[in-house]
Amino acid sequence: MSNSLKTYNQDSVGEAFLIPRKWRMPVLFLFSFLLYANTLNHKFAQDDAIVITDNMFTEKGISGISGLLKYDTFYGFFKVDGKAKLVSGGRYRPLTPIMFAIGVSMFGKNPMVGHFMNAVWYGILVMVLYLALQHLFFKHKLKYKEWLIFSACLLFAAHPVHTEVVANIKGRDEIVSLLCALGTLYFALRFFDERKLWMGLSSGIICFMGLLAKENVVTYLAVIPLALVLFRSFDLRQWGLTMMGPILGFVLFMIIRTSVLGLDFGGSPRELMNNPYLKIVNNQYVDFTASEKYATISYTLGEYVRLLLYPHPLTADYYPRHVGIMKFSDVSVILSVLIYLVLFLAVFWFWKRNKIISFSIAYFVITLSIVSNLVFPIGTNMSERFLFMPSVGFCVLMAYALTKVMSKNKTSALVLFVLILGLYSFKTLDRNMDWKDDYTLYTTDVKTSSKSAKGLNAAGGSLIRKSEEIESPEEKKRYLNQALEYLTQAVKIHPNYKNAHLLKGNANYYLSNYTEAVASYEMALTLDPNYQDALNNIVFAYRDAGRFFGEKQGDLEKAKRYLLKSYELNDKDYETLRLLGVAYGMGNDHRNAVKFFEQAVEQRPNDAMAYMNLANACQNFGDDERARIQFQKAIELDPSLKDRIQ
Repeated sequence: MSNSLKTYNQDSVGEAFLIPRKWRMPVLFLFSFLLYANTLNHKFAQDDAIVITDNMFTEKGISGISGLLKYDTFYGFFKVDGKAKLVSGGRYRPLTPIMFAIGVSMFGKNPMVGHFMNAVWYGILVMVLYLALQHLFFKHKLKYKEWLIFSACLLFAAHPVHTEVVANIKGRDEIVSLLCALGTLYFALRFFDERKLWMGLSSGIICFMGLLAKENVVTYLAVIPLALVLFRSFDLRQWGLTMMGPILGFVLFMIIRTSVLGLDFGGSPRELMNNPYLKIVNNQYVDFTASEKYATISYTLGEYVRLLLYPHPLTADYYPRHVGIMKFSDVSVILSVLIYLVLFLAVFWFWKRNKIISFSIAYFVITLSIVSNLVFPIGTNMSERFLFMPSVGFCVLMAYALTKVMSKNKTSALVLFVLILGLYSFKTLDRNMDWKDDYTLYTTDVKTSSKSAKGLNAAGGSLIRKSEEIESPEEKKRYLNQALEYLTQAVKIHPNYKNAHLLKGNANYYLSNYTEAVASYEMALTLDPNYQDALNNIVFAYRDAGRFFGEKQGDLEKAKRYLLKSYELNDKDYETLRLLGVAYGMGNDHRNAVKFFEQAVEQRPNDAMAYMNLANACQNFGDDERARIQFQKAIELDPSLKDRIQ
């Protein structure tokens, strides 16, 4: 610790403060951990499948680490080339999946361990935030500075917008990346002040590790110079040396990333769920106009400010069309543009007048820029997790505002602080419960994101899965009908959403609406002829539709039409073959009946009833000798059938 920092600590003793210095970091850790203790019994949810439960490398545990290092982060989930780069430029974020792989080796796929470790890492992050802010501001003269730093950390810990990160195990990439970013800032500042080589090396190594968690850490290559300009003396040579470690860490990361993903940083995907700035015109995707795109981006930037100020309602889903197609004439867009204009002007206005205000706002804008869709497309309109890093600036600014109140009335400031912290904490604890599992999350958030195709699709899918656990036919039907309602809305919003058509087909199939199920599967296959899930499911829909029209409706022609479609896709399904034999036999086409019963026997050579069916078909066809042989085989397999043979 530098001499100047020691002096600062001694000078701070007289500040009005309630908690002794030695207890502040333990209190921050405990407070942060306890806020998320109610997630410990939660299950895996949302994107956990991508990096944990359905990732072929993570599932292997430690032995899968080499695969996590060699491929795009999404490759282990999709397991095929091409799909891993559904988002622009692909993603190379192996650090937290490696952490998950180690966890799988030690504890198996245990969500309690995952949630526990998220809460632990979050507590550590808040402590590192405290250290970073202390060192950032230690030369800055301000009354109640210690109160500002500690209260900013508490506000950050409690802010409800962080629930998407901490309550979702996959969100550890955000926790670790910010932890490393703050560590990079901390050691860079210490290197600048104390000029010890190990500190400069530490800043570079930690920056590199953070980039392996998430690329957002790159914004600290601008945050660190900002901090030096505002809170340190002008020393161009020392600035250059200070930045050398983080820059080298970034260069090393880019070399590795490029060797894995190549130089192609990707364009804009041509699918609505991965590119929100598309619209459907004449059943074709077309780009937003420039005005529509930037008006929509402006609106979402304004929404980020609103969520920081008033974090309600919260949702895990901001996909099309939760955020609609906006215009610059919309009041909300105009207001958003004005807010950011004021923010930009404030940075320069307070540059020399109030460095903390200037830093807080500039930090917020810099760290938000990379996820704003202005720099490059990120695959969605917005997300609460994208506020995780920028919210540091907001919390510092809010804490600073409270110090100004404290300078006039300490009681009012403390009451206001406790009120805000209490409301934030209550909202966080309450919102955590929505992350219990996929069913709870999706069926809760669809009420907020009622215009999101993805949200409606996710809610529909979770209701279908939930219906499989229910024994009551009436209750099962209720869940499936609700799923169908959501999925129908999803395809209205996004007519080319193949997964929604698939799930709509599944819901109809389970409701025995076979014609509607077939229509949905056929639509999914029209959109993607190689859609394997739809190809698999439509076989059974055709088959059971044939059974329905034959057995329930007595319409043999329609029954055969559906059964033959099933047969064309899978000529080895026993039940399809059997039903075709029955249908042709009932239509007195005994030649074809024999043909399909023969194929059925090939699929089940040890099934006595398969031989009985073939024997009856042969007898009806007039081939008595062959019928006798088949009857004999049936009796050999099941002697009890002897009494049924006339």
